[in-house]
Amino acid sequence: MITDFNIFDEKLSQLPDQKLLINTINAYSYNISQKDPDFNTALKNSDILLPDGISIVYAFRFLKNIKFNKIAGADLFFYEMNRLEEKGGSCFFLGSSEKNLSSITTKAKKEFPTVKIDTYSPPFKEAFTDQDNQIMIEKINTFHPDVLFIGMTAPKQEKWANKHKDLLDVKHICSIGAVFDFYAGSIKRAPKWLIQLGLEWAYRLIIEPKRMWRRYLIGNVIFIFSILKEKSKLIIR
Repeated sequence: MITDFNIFDEKLSQLPDQKLLINTINAYSYNISQKDPDFNTALKNSDILLPDGISIVYAFRFLKNIKFNKIAGADLFFYEMNRLEEKGGSCFFLGSSEKNLSSITTKAKKEFPTVKIDTYSPPFKEAFTDQDNQIMIEKINTFHPDVLFIGMTAPKQEKWANKHKDLLDVKHICSIGAVFDFYAGSIKRAPKWLIQLGLEWAYRLIIEPKRMWRRYLIGNVIFIFSILKEKSKLIIR
């Protein structure tokens, strides 16, 4: 049930400066979590679970009459980078391609000049070996960043973060997926006015129809059905 997830309903400025596992949830990731027990556990083990999807916002209003605002992975990214810029902190980007990481580093050094940055592109494979994991952990801990950004797409990034969080010498562990592509410029993000209207999903469907049509045209229907089913159970109770 969607209401089993503890959704963050405050402002990002209220995030405590301590070790946190920060993930996001939207209709797509919720649907996956219903079929993938490890992913479901990873999301529920989050210290902070952000409502990164207008569908999640509407679902909680419909089910529980609870109102909060959407907080996208991109919102978290810029909040963290601005915070690090003010304090002269550091961040580590884990995931994506070398080309994307190079673009991210170049852009971030211009926009956030005081932030120390390091990156690592892990091998592209379905499952990492123990050696792969050890290399990633060592690279992160050697740099000792304030914030770790993970961009391996869901559910891989959330499950990796949940499994290795206790071994990581970092405060905020942020799984932000597509933000790597948006910030690097390899995928264009929706205009602000569409985001404000809650139609970012429609924009992504238009620019990437072959990759996104199942996620939105089929996935959103599945999600709506799940919410209606959950509402009926609440009414019966």
